[in-house]
Amino acid sequence: MSATASRKDGAKGMWGLMAEFDSPAAIMHAAEKVCAAGYRKWDCHTPFPVHGLDKAMGVKTTILPVLVFFGGLIGCTLGLILQWFANASAFDMWFIVAVRGYDFLISGKPLISGPAWIPVIFEVTVLFAALSVVLWMLLLNRLPSLYHPTFKSHRFTRVTDDRFFVVIEAGDPKFEPGRTQEFLEGLNPLSVEVLED
Repeated sequence: MSATASRKDGAKGMWGLMAEFDSPAAIMHAAEKVCAAGYRKWDCHTPFPVHGLDKAMGVKTTILPVLVFFGGLIGCTLGLILQWFANASAFDMWFIVAVRGYDFLISGKPLISGPAWIPVIFEVTVLFAALSVVLWMLLLNRLPSLYHPTFKSHRFTRVTDDRFFVVIEAGDPKFEPGRTQEFLEGLNPLSVEVLED
Protein backbone atom coordinates (compact mmCIF):
# COMPACT_ATOMS: atom_id res chain seq x y z
CA MET A 1 0.00 0.00 0.00
CA SER A 2 1.39 3.44 -0.93
CA ALA A 3 2.08 6.18 1.61
CA THR A 4 -0.61 8.36 0.03
CA ALA A 5 -3.26 5.65 0.34
CA SER A 6 -2.34 4.91 3.96
CA ARG A 7 -2.45 8.65 4.77
CA LYS A 8 -5.91 9.02 3.26
CA ASP A 9 -7.24 5.90 5.00
CA GLY A 10 -5.76 6.94 8.35
CA ALA A 11 -7.03 10.51 8.09
CA LYS A 12 -10.61 9.67 7.13
CA GLY A 13 -12.93 11.83 9.25
CA MET A 14 -9.93 13.65 10.72
CA TRP A 15 -9.75 17.42 10.16
CA GLY A 16 -6.33 17.86 11.75
CA LEU A 17 -4.18 17.71 14.85
CA MET A 18 -3.98 20.31 17.60
CA ALA A 19 -1.10 20.77 20.05
CA GLU A 20 -1.57 22.76 23.27
CA PHE A 21 1.13 24.95 24.84
CA ASP A 22 1.22 27.07 27.99
CA SER A 23 3.43 30.06 27.14
CA PRO A 24 4.22 32.53 24.34
CA ALA A 25 7.81 31.24 24.21
CA ALA A 26 6.58 27.67 23.69
CA ILE A 27 4.21 28.68 20.85
CA MET A 28 6.99 30.71 19.20
CA HIS A 29 9.34 27.72 19.31
CA ALA A 30 6.60 25.40 18.00
CA ALA A 31 5.68 27.80 15.17
CA GLU A 32 9.31 28.02 14.05
CA LYS A 33 9.60 24.21 14.02
CA VAL A 34 6.32 23.67 12.12
CA CYS A 35 7.30 26.30 9.55
CA ALA A 36 10.78 24.77 9.15
CA ALA A 37 9.21 21.31 8.70
CA GLY A 38 7.44 22.58 5.58
CA TYR A 39 3.78 22.44 6.61
CA ARG A 40 1.58 24.89 4.72
CA LYS A 41 -1.97 24.46 6.06
CA TRP A 42 -1.59 25.25 9.72
CA ASP A 43 -2.28 28.05 12.16
CA CYS A 44 -1.57 29.31 15.67
CA HIS A 45 -4.29 30.35 18.11
CA THR A 46 -3.37 32.59 21.05
CA PRO A 47 -5.29 34.50 23.77
CA PHE A 48 -3.47 37.73 22.88
CA PRO A 49 -1.17 38.96 20.09
CA VAL A 50 2.30 37.43 20.39
CA HIS A 51 4.93 39.78 18.99
CA GLY A 52 6.94 38.12 16.21
CA LEU A 53 4.65 35.09 15.87
CA ASP A 54 3.70 35.96 12.28
CA LYS A 55 7.40 36.06 11.37
CA ALA A 56 8.00 32.73 13.11
CA MET A 57 5.09 31.27 11.14
CA GLY A 58 6.51 32.56 7.86
CA VAL A 59 3.40 34.65 7.17
CA LYS A 60 3.89 36.77 4.07
CA THR A 61 2.95 40.45 3.86
CA THR A 62 -0.70 40.96 3.00
CA ILE A 63 -1.85 42.39 -0.31
CA LEU A 64 -4.63 44.32 1.47
CA PRO A 65 -2.94 47.79 1.35
CA VAL A 66 -2.57 47.52 -2.43
CA LEU A 67 -6.22 46.52 -2.82
CA VAL A 68 -7.34 49.40 -0.57
CA PHE A 69 -5.21 51.83 -2.59
CA PHE A 70 -7.01 50.79 -5.78
CA GLY A 71 -10.37 51.04 -3.98
CA GLY A 72 -9.48 54.62 -3.02
CA LEU A 73 -8.30 55.35 -6.55
CA ILE A 74 -11.63 54.15 -7.95
CA GLY A 75 -13.41 56.35 -5.40
CA CYS A 76 -11.27 59.35 -6.37
CA THR A 77 -12.04 58.80 -10.05
CA LEU A 78 -15.77 58.40 -9.39
CA GLY A 79 -15.78 61.54 -7.22
CA LEU A 80 -14.11 63.50 -10.02
CA ILE A 81 -16.60 62.16 -12.58
CA LEU A 82 -19.50 62.95 -10.23
CA GLN A 83 -18.36 66.55 -9.83
CA TRP A 84 -17.72 66.93 -13.54
CA PHE A 85 -21.14 65.49 -14.40
CA ALA A 86 -22.95 67.64 -11.85
CA ASN A 87 -21.18 70.88 -12.74
CA ALA A 88 -19.58 70.92 -16.15
CA SER A 89 -20.72 68.12 -18.45
CA ALA A 90 -22.33 68.80 -21.82
CA PHE A 91 -25.38 66.78 -20.75
CA ASP A 92 -25.74 68.93 -17.66
CA MET A 93 -25.41 72.11 -19.70
CA TRP A 94 -28.09 70.89 -22.12
CA PHE A 95 -30.37 70.00 -19.21
CA ILE A 96 -29.88 73.39 -17.56
CA VAL A 97 -30.57 75.35 -20.76
CA ALA A 98 -33.51 73.20 -21.91
CA VAL A 99 -35.31 72.92 -18.59
CA ARG A 100 -34.34 75.92 -16.53
CA GLY A 101 -32.87 78.20 -19.18
CA TYR A 102 -30.00 79.51 -17.09
CA ASP A 103 -26.65 78.39 -15.72
CA PHE A 104 -26.51 77.74 -12.01
CA LEU A 105 -23.33 79.51 -10.95
CA ILE A 106 -22.47 79.79 -7.30
CA SER A 107 -20.41 82.73 -6.04
CA GLY A 108 -19.00 83.30 -9.52
CA LYS A 109 -17.03 80.01 -9.43
CA PRO A 110 -16.14 78.47 -12.78
CA LEU A 111 -17.97 75.29 -13.85
CA ILE A 112 -14.73 73.28 -13.77
CA SER A 113 -13.21 74.22 -10.42
CA GLY A 114 -10.67 71.82 -8.95
CA PRO A 115 -10.41 73.45 -5.50
CA ALA A 116 -14.21 73.45 -5.12
CA TRP A 117 -14.35 69.75 -6.00
CA ILE A 118 -11.73 68.62 -3.46
CA PRO A 119 -14.11 67.97 -0.51
CA VAL A 120 -16.43 65.71 -2.53
CA ILE A 121 -13.54 63.87 -4.22
CA PHE A 122 -11.84 63.37 -0.84
CA GLU A 123 -14.99 62.03 0.82
CA VAL A 124 -15.77 59.60 -2.01
CA THR A 125 -12.12 58.41 -1.96
CA VAL A 126 -12.31 57.73 1.78
CA LEU A 127 -15.69 56.01 1.39
CA PHE A 128 -14.49 53.62 -1.30
CA ALA A 129 -11.21 52.92 0.53
CA ALA A 130 -13.10 52.11 3.75
CA LEU A 131 -15.62 49.88 1.97
CA SER A 132 -12.86 48.08 0.06
CA VAL A 133 -10.82 47.42 3.22
CA VAL A 134 -13.83 45.82 4.93
CA LEU A 135 -14.89 43.74 1.92
CA TRP A 136 -11.36 42.58 1.01
CA MET A 137 -10.55 41.78 4.65
CA LEU A 138 -13.65 39.58 4.87
CA LEU A 139 -12.83 37.84 1.57
CA LEU A 140 -9.12 37.30 2.31
CA ASN A 141 -9.90 35.91 5.78
CA ARG A 142 -12.74 33.75 4.43
CA LEU A 143 -15.20 35.37 6.80
CA PRO A 144 -17.82 35.06 8.10
CA SER A 145 -16.94 31.57 9.30
CA LEU A 146 -19.60 30.41 11.71
CA TYR A 147 -18.00 27.02 12.42
CA HIS A 148 -14.51 25.63 12.90
CA PRO A 149 -13.55 22.08 13.98
CA THR A 150 -11.49 23.46 16.89
CA PHE A 151 -14.75 24.54 18.56
CA LYS A 152 -15.52 20.86 19.32
CA SER A 153 -12.46 20.59 21.56
CA HIS A 154 -13.01 21.11 25.28
CA ARG A 155 -9.37 22.13 25.71
CA PHE A 156 -9.67 24.84 23.04
CA THR A 157 -12.03 26.85 25.29
CA ARG A 158 -8.92 28.05 27.19
CA VAL A 159 -7.58 29.79 24.06
CA THR A 160 -9.22 32.99 25.27
CA ASP A 161 -7.63 32.64 28.71
CA ASP A 162 -4.13 31.20 29.02
CA ARG A 163 -3.46 28.50 26.41
CA PHE A 164 -1.74 28.56 23.02
CA PHE A 165 -2.48 26.11 20.20
CA VAL A 166 -0.90 24.97 16.96
CA VAL A 167 -3.31 23.31 14.53
CA ILE A 168 -2.13 21.39 11.46
CA GLU A 169 -4.86 20.54 8.96
CA ALA A 170 -5.21 17.06 7.46
CA GLY A 171 -5.49 18.73 4.05
CA ASP A 172 -1.81 19.71 4.19
CA PRO A 173 0.21 17.90 1.49
CA LYS A 174 2.80 16.84 4.09
CA PHE A 175 0.24 15.63 6.66
CA GLU A 176 0.46 11.99 7.71
CA PRO A 177 -1.47 11.20 10.92
CA GLY A 178 1.22 9.11 12.63
CA ARG A 179 4.24 11.18 11.62
CA THR A 180 2.54 14.51 12.20
CA GLN A 181 1.40 13.43 15.67
CA GLU A 182 4.94 12.28 16.52
CA PHE A 183 6.28 15.58 15.21
CA LEU A 184 3.87 17.59 17.39
CA GLU A 185 4.63 15.45 20.45
CA GLY A 186 8.33 16.17 19.87
CA LEU A 187 7.60 19.88 20.44
CA ASN A 188 6.82 19.14 24.16
CA PRO A 189 3.16 20.26 24.19
CA LEU A 190 0.81 19.82 27.12
CA SER A 191 -1.36 17.66 24.85
CA VAL A 192 -1.94 16.64 21.23
CA GLU A 193 -5.56 16.19 20.19
CA VAL A 194 -7.21 14.85 17.06
CA LEU A 195 -9.77 17.22 15.55
CA GLU A 196 -12.70 15.52 13.85
CA ASP A 197 -14.37 16.99 10.79
